[in-house]
Amino acid sequence: MRLVFKTALFIFLLSVIATLTKAQEFGGNPPSIKWKQVNTPAAKVIFPAGLDTEGIRVADIVQRMNSAIQPTIGYKQKQVSILLQNQTTISNAYVGLAPFRSEFYLTPEQNNFELGSLPWTDQLAIHEFRHVQQYNNFNVGLSHVMKIIFGEGGQSVANELVVPNWFFEGDAVFNETHVSEQGRGRLPYFLNGYRALWADGRDYSWQKLRNGSYRDYTPDWYPTGYMLVAYGREKYGDDFWRKVTQDAAAYKGLFYPLRKAIKRYSGEDFTKFRTNAFDHFKSQFAADETDKSKGKHQHFIADQEYPAYVNDSTVIYMKSTYNHIPAFVINTNGHEQKISTRSVSLDNYFAYHDGKIAYVSYRGDLRWTYRDFSELYLLDVKTGNERRLTFRSKYFAPDFSLDGKRLIAVQVGPSGKSELHLLSAFTGKLISVVPNTEKLFFTYPKFINDDQLIAGARNREGKMSMVTIDIKTGKIKALLPYSFQPVGFPTVKGDMVYFSATSGISDRLFALSLTTGKLSELKDSNTSNKYQPSITDNKLAWVQLTAFGYQVHQADKNNIKWDEVSDGKIPGGLPNYNISALTRDTSTDLLKSITNKPLPVTKYNKAYHLFNFHSLVPDFNDPNYTFSLTGENVLNTLQTSLSFTYNRDEGYKDFGFDAAYGALFPVIYGGADYIIDRNNIYKGNYIYWNETNAHIGVQFPFNLSGGKKVTSIDFGSDINYSSVNFQAPFNTQFKDQNYTYLNNYIIFSNQSQQALQNIYPRFGQTITLNYKTAITEVDSRQFLANGNFYFPGLLVNHNLVVNVAHQGRDKGSVVSFSNDFPFSRGYTAENLLDMNKVGVNYHLPLAYPDAGIANTVYFERIRGNAFYDYTHVSDFYSNGAVFAKDFNSTGMEVFFDTKWFNEQPVTFGFRYSYLLNPDFFGGSGRNRFEFVLPVSIF
Repeated sequence: MRLVFKTALFIFLLSVIATLTKAQEFGGNPPSIKWKQVNTPAAKVIFPAGLDTEGIRVADIVQRMNSAIQPTIGYKQKQVSILLQNQTTISNAYVGLAPFRSEFYLTPEQNNFELGSLPWTDQLAIHEFRHVQQYNNFNVGLSHVMKIIFGEGGQSVANELVVPNWFFEGDAVFNETHVSEQGRGRLPYFLNGYRALWADGRDYSWQKLRNGSYRDYTPDWYPTGYMLVAYGREKYGDDFWRKVTQDAAAYKGLFYPLRKAIKRYSGEDFTKFRTNAFDHFKSQFAADETDKSKGKHQHFIADQEYPAYVNDSTVIYMKSTYNHIPAFVINTNGHEQKISTRSVSLDNYFAYHDGKIAYVSYRGDLRWTYRDFSELYLLDVKTGNERRLTFRSKYFAPDFSLDGKRLIAVQVGPSGKSELHLLSAFTGKLISVVPNTEKLFFTYPKFINDDQLIAGARNREGKMSMVTIDIKTGKIKALLPYSFQPVGFPTVKGDMVYFSATSGISDRLFALSLTTGKLSELKDSNTSNKYQPSITDNKLAWVQLTAFGYQVHQADKNNIKWDEVSDGKIPGGLPNYNISALTRDTSTDLLKSITNKPLPVTKYNKAYHLFNFHSLVPDFNDPNYTFSLTGENVLNTLQTSLSFTYNRDEGYKDFGFDAAYGALFPVIYGGADYIIDRNNIYKGNYIYWNETNAHIGVQFPFNLSGGKKVTSIDFGSDINYSSVNFQAPFNTQFKDQNYTYLNNYIIFSNQSQQALQNIYPRFGQTITLNYKTAITEVDSRQFLANGNFYFPGLLVNHNLVVNVAHQGRDKGSVVSFSNDFPFSRGYTAENLLDMNKVGVNYHLPLAYPDAGIANTVYFERIRGNAFYDYTHVSDFYSNGAVFAKDFNSTGMEVFFDTKWFNEQPVTFGFRYSYLLNPDFFGGSGRNRFEFVLPVSIF
């Protein structure tokens, strides 16, 4: 049994290495950006010119924090490159191997409850550098052996198979909470998901919690990991996880080494350990146990967010379900009606006024993938028509003035500066910029009147207050003492502003009088976290998370009780959930002691380590067995590969080199390979020859996405040279050949947005056009057109997919170009003179098992496809007679969407084909069975 598992694990390792995907974007920044760096032993921080303050701050935090927190993870250190990206509107970051690097996306989120209010670069530095330390110290044992053999990609796969993502992120969240005065481990919003499940009595299996579900809401691995890591450190000491993960990464006990290490150092088996960890946190919310959700035993219904009253009986909100893409809906006395599908957006926030909705939509740059925009849209509720107000802007959280003629929105540009922009609600034209002399970061601004705004504001320490802002002068008045307790989602009604704020273990609703300064707290028996208040003369609405989605709750104002907060401060502070390990060593609250220390800034050379080979990638696709030494530089402008391929059928050896340079407007790529011992049978004897091939070309990738569609078009051309040299003694019988041909292509993709349960988009097209033509020595041509067209099926998660293809080549071709024609399934395919195909597929879900086997494989979904393929081909026999045949088949496919080792998504399936015509080029019999690994089209 052990030997079988080891063999399967090794094969799995190789297959995962061969399909590594990276978060970084190839050639994603325009060449106009000038890069600078701060170089320290722990990290090289690389940033665009003008962000010196941010670059120095990150470098200073990293070098000050590094030694202080090493005892809890290990003392190994290798310098990492940290790239600060300021062209994107996305709030994110990552650390990865293959290559070893980190990227910070510098635009903060508006939602202060989700990630906290710390300065965004500080938050990223204290969280992401913990991942750097993890990778540095997980290079041990078998993981180290995998790195020696396969490079950084080998270590990455070895680590991820035995050190789960819940530990990677839970440990990093613990670190951000430990070294700062805030961190997600102290934010009630962070544990909302588990509180909702516990309140509703949901007791999902461990594999379901780890892998998710297509039917039920499950929290992700961040809060899962934090609770397990915090409990482990609290009960078994600050070095507990260092010992556990060192053993796991070294594969001490090959089968589930992490579980064995937890047992070794805690005395508890993993099931007992995680039960105790969850029970520790569950006990912190014991008072909520009577607060049961009304939808018990329901599957996920929908997320209803950002309610906006039209009147007492009518409310508009954003609705997102697992089988429909997000849409604005209007609810009148419990009856929902769809207004319009929302355009592609990064969040669900919107503002409403007098029949109009304002929100922001995400749009990528035409060419540069790290540069994107957040543009204002205006939607008419009655007609469902919308129009774009701003172009290539970076706006967030818009709100209407009281008369509906102006908009206020947060603008966050590449410099990182937060500004409030006043715009025309009719044209989107900028009217004025509100001065921001105190350099605050604003969130969710609202109009109080024509001259004043209110917003949640973060100061340079990361503390928050609700503030008023004078539109003309920018004068700020703090309505609450600044603290690390997040505040947000304000709404104004007359003299009162209603908002959410963190108060102990809950995010609660508060009301503040703008004239008297009196602060009141909503009191009711429902103690769940409440967000996004909306108010009329008679009604109050808010949103809270349940086990079946975010739900809008409403109450009559006459039935609501408000208790005055006597000292005018948000009560309760930030909770630590009885985790004393957060405050028991010298690195506690380390962030507040780090001052901006001057560090030398130098120019970063874009050509630094251009040929940065990092991984040996195996690709075993019988009969070809390939090993590639892959590389890319830190800026990800040059990707390179040295490869060796052995073909089992012919026994030939192929030595190759490929490179792509993406820093210019067209991507430039090229390569060469030398093949030894190609062979074929001629008059009963094998003949041998060698081949030399080279190519160079350009590609123009364009992102045309915008509004409700995701669209791209890539086109390019490359010139290919091939030389055939016959080996002795065959070189006396056959003349060497060489020829040059052009390969021209267009790849077009267009699709609607896709919900979680949708197998394919409801509407979509992918079209590939490819034309190859010889330009020297020989006269050969080949043209391929292949298109897939996606349509809705009978039910919402069903798809009708039509495949249409044509491939043709000239009759006198002496060059055999590669064959990419999608032949009818079940048949043995050949490259013929003229081939035409129509394929019809009907995809549908069959079951959602939400079940796993031995914590190894988890089945999320089983889906089926009924198909019919029609292919007609024509060619000529050797005697000149016309050859014309039909190759038609029908059958069924069953696909299994799974997760392996609670980490790696793998889809596999089985196909049964019934051949309606004889298999002219293959075996006998009409019934064919195949194992398939489908490739996603989009």
